[in-house]
Amino acid sequence: MPVRQLSEAVVNRIAAGEVVERPASVVKELVENALDAGAKRIDVLTDGGGRRLIRVTDDGAGMTRTDLDLSVERHATSKLDGDDLMAIHTLGFRGEALPSIGSVSRLSITTRHGSEPHAWTLTVDAGHKSEIKPAALTQGTTIEVRDLFYATPARLKFLKTDRSEAEAVREVVRRLAMSRPDVAFTLAGEERAPVTWGQAPEQEPLARLGDVLGQDFRGNAIAVAAEREGVRLTGFAGLPTLSRANSLGQYLFVNGRPVRDKVLVGAVRAAYADYLPRDRYPLLALFVEIDAREVDVNVHPAKTEVRFRDGNLVRGLIVRALKDALAREGQRAASTGGGATIATFRPAVAPSRGYDWRRSPARPLPMVQGRSATALGFAEVAQAAFDVGTPSADTAVAKFEPQPDLIEHPLGAARAQVHETYIVSQTRDGLVIVDQHAAHERIVYERMKAAIEKTGVARQIMLIPEIVELDEADAARLVARADDLARFGLVVESFGPGAVAVRETPAMLGEIDVRGLVTDLAEHMAEWDDSLPLERRLLHVSATMACHGSVRAGRRLKPDEMNALLREMEAVPNSGQCNHGRPTYVELKLTDIEKLFGRR
Repeated sequence: MPVRQLSEAVVNRIAAGEVVERPASVVKELVENALDAGAKRIDVLTDGGGRRLIRVTDDGAGMTRTDLDLSVERHATSKLDGDDLMAIHTLGFRGEALPSIGSVSRLSITTRHGSEPHAWTLTVDAGHKSEIKPAALTQGTTIEVRDLFYATPARLKFLKTDRSEAEAVREVVRRLAMSRPDVAFTLAGEERAPVTWGQAPEQEPLARLGDVLGQDFRGNAIAVAAEREGVRLTGFAGLPTLSRANSLGQYLFVNGRPVRDKVLVGAVRAAYADYLPRDRYPLLALFVEIDAREVDVNVHPAKTEVRFRDGNLVRGLIVRALKDALAREGQRAASTGGGATIATFRPAVAPSRGYDWRRSPARPLPMVQGRSATALGFAEVAQAAFDVGTPSADTAVAKFEPQPDLIEHPLGAARAQVHETYIVSQTRDGLVIVDQHAAHERIVYERMKAAIEKTGVARQIMLIPEIVELDEADAARLVARADDLARFGLVVESFGPGAVAVRETPAMLGEIDVRGLVTDLAEHMAEWDDSLPLERRLLHVSATMACHGSVRAGRRLKPDEMNALLREMEAVPNSGQCNHGRPTYVELKLTDIEKLFGRR
């Protein structure tokens, strides 16, 4: 087949396939153009998830008649001063968006520049440009995209439902709104109620992020700020206890551009490796500011990926900044825990009949100790509802009166132990419920890390080595990593096929279930792959050991032991969550409890 020159229409549609993947891609390009034009207010309206209508209105600088005529030509842009593609200071620069959109839809542009006496309008229908005509518009630009992909019907088959496409549009606008808190955004459409994000005050950097990501993020975000060798990092990161099952809550920006970069995502995972398991992801919004010549934003047609000249510098900056921020606020647990706890105490309310006392846990029982409720007096039946058996805590706990100075501590003074698992302490303005196993697990873990950094973990020699039988592959993995395990005070040797001999254990763990510890370590190692960094592997080892060496649930603690655990939590970094990312305590403010009982 001979070589031939493609027609302009075909070229534009090929370009559209790279730039315009779905309605959300159109919204992204048009909103970025509005931001580059200096807009301070942007309104986005969609219909049918964007396939029937997309309208973007801004109050930016607008275009002159000449600029409007050129704007729908391929590779025509106002955002590059010269030919240097490494000096890009705007969101758009390729000059492909408008002609690509116009080649697969019915595009209409109405714009007014400050130097023009009136506005101008232009339409592009499946690549066919109309004459420019006068129009009425006070300021800025309004762009309408109707019947997206009608010129390429095959592309319509790849679109999802209107609701799914509308959600993708919403996510695009959310990301751009987070990057520019100085711009007001409105998003509306038949698929949703209108949402408006007003201009955020400069003195409140968390205002826009809180509006977009919700009050939970606002109340549990940690400020992140660092700078190194011309690279500046700012933003907010959520506490480890405020995590999600996917990475969709991670928002990363480079020079104001929302991106999905492997270097940045990997840095976030490395920073949270000490706090979250592999299947949990933090919520955060991080902004990287770097010299335009140190980052290439022209590696993807949709400009969603970037490439750093020195990726290690950026990665190291993010990891260190996040670790410092998390260590600074490590004793905090997510405030959402208290609200969720209060919610569990609220009585169930029937939809139409109001509160039904028969659904209450305190309702009189039909049978009490073998006798019917009617055979008993009212007082006996009522009292039986509160008979929960003998207390699980020591009697000394019930009689224990804490010293007034202990209540002034952040975690207060221990008052009781419930179900031999949870410590209830009283603070000055509320109460705290502590999971004794989770809290002590983090304490042991931090001790082990500190010991490794200084002198290494002290060992205790077993009088009789423990022989643990395993699968041959698991035993081989343990023996292969014997040197790493020895750093943590666990000395293992091969004891024939499918067995290992444990000769020494970490002294700080005391008496432990050696067989259970070795079995758990073998299971964790089976999940590792060669791409997992050595540091992450060692953290898995120490976390597993800490879990086996901590105070177990079901163990009774004396008042002095409970208070000692609370004081250690206040002194140890990162004590707000255990090694698995779960909260170690829940705090209930007195005001919340009063609301529960109708006192407020």
